[in-house]
Amino acid sequence: MSLHRHLIEAAKKYSKKTAVIDSATGKTYTFGKFITASFIFADIIRKKEDEFIGIMLPVSAAAFISLLATLISGKVPVMLNYSTGADDNVAYARKKIGFKTVITSKKLCEKIGVENVSDMIFAEDIAADINILQKLKAAVKTVFPLFFASKNNPDDVAVILFTTGSERDPKAVMLSHDNIKSNVDSLTDLFIFDSEDIFTGVLPLFHVYGLTTSYFMPLLSGAAVNTYANPLDYKFVSEGIKKNKTTIITATPTFLRGYCQRSEPGDFKSLRVVMAGGDKLTKSLRDMFLNRHGIEILEGYGTTETSPVVSVNTVERNKPGSIGMPIPGASVKIIDIDTEQPLPPGQEGKIYVKGRMVMKGYFGDMEQTALHIRNGWYDTGDIGMIDEDGFLWHRGRLKRFVKIGGEMISLTAVENAMEKIIGDDEQCCAAEIPHVTRGSDIIMATTSDEPESVMKKKLMELLPPISVPKKIIHFKELPLMGNGKVDFRSVGEMCRNGKTE
Repeated sequence: MSLHRHLIEAAKKYSKKTAVIDSATGKTYTFGKFITASFIFADIIRKKEDEFIGIMLPVSAAAFISLLATLISGKVPVMLNYSTGADDNVAYARKKIGFKTVITSKKLCEKIGVENVSDMIFAEDIAADINILQKLKAAVKTVFPLFFASKNNPDDVAVILFTTGSERDPKAVMLSHDNIKSNVDSLTDLFIFDSEDIFTGVLPLFHVYGLTTSYFMPLLSGAAVNTYANPLDYKFVSEGIKKNKTTIITATPTFLRGYCQRSEPGDFKSLRVVMAGGDKLTKSLRDMFLNRHGIEILEGYGTTETSPVVSVNTVERNKPGSIGMPIPGASVKIIDIDTEQPLPPGQEGKIYVKGRMVMKGYFGDMEQTALHIRNGWYDTGDIGMIDEDGFLWHRGRLKRFVKIGGEMISLTAVENAMEKIIGDDEQCCAAEIPHVTRGSDIIMATTSDEPESVMKKKLMELLPPISVPKKIIHFKELPLMGNGKVDFRSVGEMCRNGKTE
């Protein structure tokens, strides 16, 4: 059965219970009201000729309703990144997928400076123009909602998301209804999510981490979601966790650090699960949460192509520093980089994943799909290791290894050393630049204003000479992706251009 039909069944069961608390508007939607609003939107979306519908909205009730409405109408939502270069992202997605209609909001477009691009429809206008007849039609449909909702097979494409593009042009990932549902089921079994939980929704829906864990996972469990349009409003989110007695939050380490720093002991006493993913979790952040709130952050790992979660630590099985054990239904193996042969526990190689959560493929790119999925196994492009206890350890992206003088150097390892020097309040990112004889050199970008000579001297004590960056450049700030992760690609361009402002 499709995701939206599963969600409709959950809504029928919990019709009078709160589904969405929109922190931006102060409005609360029960599951019954949420479904009714989605059917009203669906009637409007169904009239569009496009098979695909772009959605460019912050985490809000409007985004939740638009997404479900698109699925109910039988269209495929294409989630658009508005955090950086929204105009370019819309143009790129339209050209790649072939659609016109984009559902967005006037307020968002004004905030990020997007012109009134053709074929954009605004959620505010849809809501303002709703008449009594539309409401009556939707009310009738909610009596027998499954009859009026699109009938899709579990293997049909449910949504298209784009990879971050932090290292190369974004790829359009096709996730099926079954891909996402299998991930939700596995996580729900591990953490026992239910209708009494309240989730804090801060992760953007254009990232699969947010789409699965802040949208489908809570709503399919009958849980409420408190939505936040701006995850960087750390104080507001922290106050909301305390006010709404949130029990679950899934976020990136960058966001979690901000929330912890803007909170007081006792503010997060209602939280029973704090899950981190999307970037490496540092020991200092784990310690900060533990010392201030008595809460252990549980680190997980995933990719857009795996819907997303592959492995996660749980309360019962937690090994700090690791990225957890594979979730139920996920098979993981480590493959030798050179021989392509499976490796035993304790040896590092490429991480391969198999299971129902693995994507259908990349839209319009059979070549890349074939390169990444072989015999059902997805090549993540990440380097890792499985220990004797079955826990997975992440060592970095294969593309973030550079060859210098014949040796493979991990940029992530160089960054880890740098972080020990500059502390948690500053950022850093290592980038590769070409060198005539050695093949490559490393340049370090950082927001720290400590003298370059001092930082290099300290790095010499932590790294072999060949790994020490050739140059360290100071930047006022480093460009971030929508999930708070450093944009490696942009930093690399800045370093190669010698730009320092």
